[in-house]
Amino acid sequence: MELRRGRRMLRGQLSALLLLLALAWLWLPAEGRRPPRPPPCPPSCSCTRDTAFCVDSKAVPRNLPPEVISLTMVNAAFTEIREAAFAHIPSLQFLLLNSNKFTLIGDNAFTGLSHLQYLFIENNDIQALSKATFRGLKSLTHLSLANNNLQTLPRDLFKPLDILSDLDLRGNTLACDCKIKWLVEWLESTNTTVPAIFCSSPGQFEGQRIRDLALGDFQCITTDFVVHQILPFQSVSAEPFTYASDLYVALAQPGASSCAVLKWDYVERKLRDFDRIPAHSAVHCKPIVAQNQLYVVVAQLFGGSYIYRWDTAVDKFIKIQDIDSQKTRKPNDIEAFQIEGDWYFVIADSSKAGSTSLYRLNQNGFYSHQALHAWHRDTDVEYVENDGKPRLIISSSSQAPVIYQWNRVQKQFTAQGEVGEMLDVQMVKHFKVKRDQFLCLSRYIGDSKVVRWEGQRFVELQTLPSRGSMVMQPFSVEQRQYLALGSDFSFTHIYLWEEEKQKFVKFQELSVQAPRMGCSRPAGCSRLSGGVRAHPNAPHNKHTVTPGPACVCPQPPCLQPCPFPCTSPTV
Repeated sequence: MELRRGRRMLRGQLSALLLLLALAWLWLPAEGRRPPRPPPCPPSCSCTRDTAFCVDSKAVPRNLPPEVISLTMVNAAFTEIREAAFAHIPSLQFLLLNSNKFTLIGDNAFTGLSHLQYLFIENNDIQALSKATFRGLKSLTHLSLANNNLQTLPRDLFKPLDILSDLDLRGNTLACDCKIKWLVEWLESTNTTVPAIFCSSPGQFEGQRIRDLALGDFQCITTDFVVHQILPFQSVSAEPFTYASDLYVALAQPGASSCAVLKWDYVERKLRDFDRIPAHSAVHCKPIVAQNQLYVVVAQLFGGSYIYRWDTAVDKFIKIQDIDSQKTRKPNDIEAFQIEGDWYFVIADSSKAGSTSLYRLNQNGFYSHQALHAWHRDTDVEYVENDGKPRLIISSSSQAPVIYQWNRVQKQFTAQGEVGEMLDVQMVKHFKVKRDQFLCLSRYIGDSKVVRWEGQRFVELQTLPSRGSMVMQPFSVEQRQYLALGSDFSFTHIYLWEEEKQKFVKFQELSVQAPRMGCSRPAGCSRLSGGVRAHPNAPHNKHTVTPGPACVCPQPPCLQPCPFPCTSPTV
């Protein structure tokens, strides 16, 4: 009996315990009774706690599991991988981007992926990479770029990859020219395992293994831009010129209250002081050699602008005339040229009440010939001859660049039209390749452009990022056409013109910030490239521009050129 009574009591206690548990379960919130939620995952992806597999994504997926270490993207619906595209997934260790439509990978595209070990970018249509594509991938050990459309690789592409052990470049159409010579050198010295890759061109190397090429197979002449001479003073413009068979440079130096004229010493191969013209606020000193006379137009912000002439009797510059201060109030640029035997110069005026004005040389000096462009705050003027027709292109802060064409009957410039619909153009510079005329339209805010001049229309060829740029100067060395693009916020970039592609490609980055002006000039077997640069944050900054030290550099074939572009300052 007692045993039965004990069993009943135990059953009762168990029933009570089960009842209490049931009641506790009912009192739990609804969330506590649900199974664990799956990790977050975009609609185009399948995810686990640490992996994601995405198909047909329209962009790099954002809402991924926080601990994801593996991401695969296939058949993506976008073509460009932008800078820092994966920075929001810093835990990634494996990234596979195969069989997509990618054509472009931006600089620093993989920044922030310091833990990434495996990167596969295969079966896309990527034709080129930049030097900074793989910057920041310090943990990467395996990289595959197989079966893309790569034709060349930038020098030192793999330099940031310190511990790279495996690299696959198979299935690309690599051209074995001078641009790939560095890869041959790298393959000889690296410990990275690289399966055999072959040349697709040129003909003599087609089908040959790149590792088997000898460095002597590449007949390459390399060109770099190096400093030859630094002048220990400040200036805002540089104008080289030839007078009496000697080479000179005129420099505007508002800090020294003068226009300095320097002469090239052919023995010591450097510039030396020649003479100085008083100028308290000079922004441009424009030399003009006409009728065996040397003139210098001194444009100033304050105190008027003047014209000087070199007097051989006393060996110094003497002032011969004033420039109308009612028309020229705030000069910004000067351009000199010759039409039908007559010499002219034009001053771009950037004040609200001033006028861009044309002057002509007669027996007594230069006199006012035509008022061109009033009330428009002009920043630059460029003289261009196309199809035998002289033209002026005037840039201003209030409208698109305006074209004036020379009227041979009236002996004046008449308005012809505008250069596209591009506003806020800082300046226009031109260059010619064969019979084609091109214009470089530079902007301080926004992108700069290269256009081809085709009669009455302009065909846009290229857009170049140029935030903070006051310099976009084309120049040539031997048979090569270059472009210098400066910036107040980053380094100066030199571009090289590729005729087949009809565009500029990056050639060299120079450690020169805030350039303002520079021009090249032959000096015997050398070419002098004079330049100035400005540092907006430098001491003694009285205007928006405080100029830095000027430099002069020679260039090939005997010497090498200097890194400064050619424009006028806006002060």
